[in-house]
Formats: sequence, C-alpha cells, structure tokens
Amino acid sequence: MGKQILIYDTTLRDGTQAEGVSVSVEDKLRIAEKLADFGIHYIEGGWPGSNPKDKQFFKEVKKLNLKNTKIAAFGSTRRAYLKVDEDKQIQDLIKVETPAITIFGKSWDLHVTVALKTTLEKNLEMIFDSISFLKKYTDEVIFDAEHFFDGFKSNKEYALEVLKVAQQAGADFLVLCDTNGGTLPHEIEEIYKAVNNAGITTKLGIHAHNDSDTAVWNSIVAVIKGGAVQIHGTINGFGERCGNANLCTIIPNLSLKLGYETIPKENLRKLKEISNFVADIVNLPVPKNMPYVGDSAFAHKGGVHASAVLKNPKLYEHINPEDVGNRRKILVSDLAGKSNIIYKARELGIELDEKDPVVNNIIQEIKELENYGYHFEAAEASLELLIRKHLGKLPKYFDLDAYRVLIARRYTDKTPISEATVRIKMNNSYEHTASLGYGPVNALDKALKKALVSKYPSLKEVELIDYKVRIVNESGGTAAKIRVLIESKDKDKKWGTVGVSDNIIEASWQAVVDSFIYKLLKDNVKPVED
Repeated sequence: MGKQILIYDTTLRDGTQAEGVSVSVEDKLRIAEKLADFGIHYIEGGWPGSNPKDKQFFKEVKKLNLKNTKIAAFGSTRRAYLKVDEDKQIQDLIKVETPAITIFGKSWDLHVTVALKTTLEKNLEMIFDSISFLKKYTDEVIFDAEHFFDGFKSNKEYALEVLKVAQQAGADFLVLCDTNGGTLPHEIEEIYKAVNNAGITTKLGIHAHNDSDTAVWNSIVAVIKGGAVQIHGTINGFGERCGNANLCTIIPNLSLKLGYETIPKENLRKLKEISNFVADIVNLPVPKNMPYVGDSAFAHKGGVHASAVLKNPKLYEHINPEDVGNRRKILVSDLAGKSNIIYKARELGIELDEKDPVVNNIIQEIKELENYGYHFEAAEASLELLIRKHLGKLPKYFDLDAYRVLIARRYTDKTPISEATVRIKMNNSYEHTASLGYGPVNALDKALKKALVSKYPSLKEVELIDYKVRIVNESGGTAAKIRVLIESKDKDKKWGTVGVSDNIIEASWQAVVDSFIYKLLKDNVKPVED
C-alpha cells in the first residue's frame, strides 16, 4: 500500500463558480452524499457568510451520514481593520461547526498592497490571528496560500514568510495555490523544493487552476516531487474560467499509475458514475474525450485499432476501462461489458448471473437507450426499473390510456395557465383526472398523482424537487432530442429518473411515471388486482 494522499473536493464551492452553473441546496446535499460514498476525504461545502444558500447547506448537511468524510467551511482571513473576534465572517465560520475550516490569505505582495490595500506586516498579522483563533473552535485549520506561486516569483522571501507565520499559528495544512493557473510543472517542482528547504514542516497541499492546461500535472508533480499530501480539485475540473484541477484524472493517475492510496481502490469503479452524476446535477456536459471518464475514453473505430483491441485490449488501452467504471466501445459493433451491469445491479440490491442470457438483453437495451440519449448515472431509479423489467420483477401498477397538456394565456392572464388531463387504467377501470399547474410538468405530475392516490395512497408523499433539461443532439435545432432528469423525494429518501424524447412533455412524462413506479416498488406496494 502506497502513501496516503488526501483528496479535498471543492466542487460545491470553487466548482459552482463555473460560468452557467447554479445549484440548489438540494443539489449540493445530493452531491455531498455521492462524494462521501465515493470516498472523498474532505468536502468544501461553501462560504457560510457569503449567501443564505451556503448557510442552509451547512445546517442540512449535519443530518447526512457522510461516513469518514469531513465537511470544510471556507472563508478568508480577518479584515485588516477588524480584530479577529469582531469579524463577522470569522464568526460565521465558527457557527457552522464543521470539523475542518479552510481560510485563504494573500501570499503575493502585489495582492496585499493593491487588492487588500494594507501593509505586508499587517497581512501577516491577519493570517496569524485568524488561524490561531479558529484553531480553538475546530479540529483542523487548512490554510490556502492564495497566489502562492506568483507571489514566490515576485517576492520569494515574503511568500515563504506567509507560510512560516501560518505554521506558527498552528495550521494543519499549508496549501499552495496556483490561483491564476499560470504556473508550469517545472516551476511547481522548483518552488516546492524551496519551500521544503525553508524549514516548513507542516503538511503541504496543492490547489491548482487550469488556465495553462497543466492543473492535473501540477497537482501530481506537487505530490511526487514536492511531498504534498492533500490535493484540492473538482469533479470533471469544473470551476471558474478554465476550471480547477480535475479529480477524475488526478485520482486514477495517483492510484493506478503511481501506487498512491487515495480513495478506497474498489471505489474507483464508480469514477465515471460520479463524473456523470455531478455533470447532470450542475447541468454541464462531460466532454466525450475526457480521460478515464469520457464516453470516448475507451472508444475504438473500425480498422487496425478495433481489430487489435478485440484480440488484446492492452494493445490500445492504457488501463482496463472497468477499473474506472467506464466501458470499451467498438464503434462499428458496440460492445458493452457485463461486469459494469452486474456491478451496478449489485449496488442496487439485484444479483445477476453473468451466464444468464438476460444480462445480454439488459446490456443491449442500455446500449440502445444511451445511443438515443439516455444517461442513467444520475437516474438510478430508472436504471433499476429497467433491470427489474428484464428480470420479470417489475409489477404492473397501472396502464396509461391517454394524457393531454394544454397551455393557454388570455390577455387578462399575467402568466400562462397549464392544465394536464390523464386517463389511467387500473383494475379494469379508468381514472380520468385533470389538474392545473405552475407549468406543464407540474400539471402532469399533479394530474397523475390525483389519478393514482385513491389506489396507491403512499404516492401522496412523493414530491418533485428538481427538474433539469438537456439538449442531446444540439445539431437538431428545434427538432433535437431532449433529456429530462427529475429528482423526487419522500419522507425518507431521494431518487432520480430520466426520460428522453424529441418532445419535452413526453420526456417529462416518462421521468414522472418512473418516479411514481419506483416509489411503489420501494414501498413494496402490491398492484391493484384485476
């Protein structure tokens, strides 16, 4: 077993600063649960003093079982004109009662004088005061030396003094930040060597941005050449400007290529799953050519490559794709691995025999559905229903006879009115209901629930809490296929379902129906008898 490298995920803070990303408290909680299940050591939840959403997150996250994962609150050193115990944002960090607190401080003299408009000495006092004060209220204080590499190149002595003061104040980790993302790997190696030779004994970390497309390699160099033991990054590298260091590349590089211990090795098989899960939640696509987790990462076109890889995958693959939860794709005759389906089914509590012909049927349908536009990583409820359907273990709760959605706006209306009508067959009789909603999907949801609750009262507990739409084939214009991802919850749990169609209402209907069926299945409800 190699040296332990601690993985610090900042998707919920730095990652959400990516252009076009907006997440709810529920989104952040769902991602936190997934990261903890994956084995991430630290999750940076946000800046509790910056907005009500982050404040609510820290309140709600305490209710989750995050296993051995530590939640970290993020903030800055005290303000230059305030005493540390009078600074509200410092007090906000304490109030959320997280086991770790991460604060950043300036280590570039230019930032101190121009951005903070204070003196170099005053900045050192701010760093010392903040760390030593917070150490009284939390288990760990992590110090992000912001702009450290630019600061080192500008004023080596001062940048090193910042680290020494943070060390004296009792910081548990000193994280060197390439905040502007302009540092190259050879500079990373040289600067970490200087830090290690300057009497710094506190554990080191790295926080790299990707503006020079070197964030992953900079992070790895910090480990193998600089002795860093904590790596900061985000899932898929999401983040401001060009993004953060991509944990979906860093983790397998360290674990599979370099022999370091990161997350539990068996969890590496969930890497593609968590990549797609986070992408769907934040509504950003995973580039097909992303290493390890992209759909094309192990794709082989016809000809020499395809022929060779069928004889021996090592001829054109640097790792076994199943090791990171991905799969090999032969683009002429797409091949899906049984192990992926069997592994995922086992996670869902379903045992499959790889010799059972039904496994091939499941693989074939998933292949066809994914080609059509489905993604099941953030829609595990729909995936479970599909598997159970093939196994003959999916009860028939109701049949759809018809649905209709009307949207109208009269000149007296401030907003359009949506009305949905559904006709459902159960027990050889029909339920015909209609409901108004805030939009067509809300109206459909309410109408279907109204039709079913008389026979299935537990559906009253189902609440649709999130709704996301993704264009699957952008070149199709207004005729493009649409993927709808719905998140639902009851009093005990949350689940995701998916639908795909060139009609947004039909895609939404598929996801809503799956949500209700999943609820009945999980509650062990028996279908009404004919």
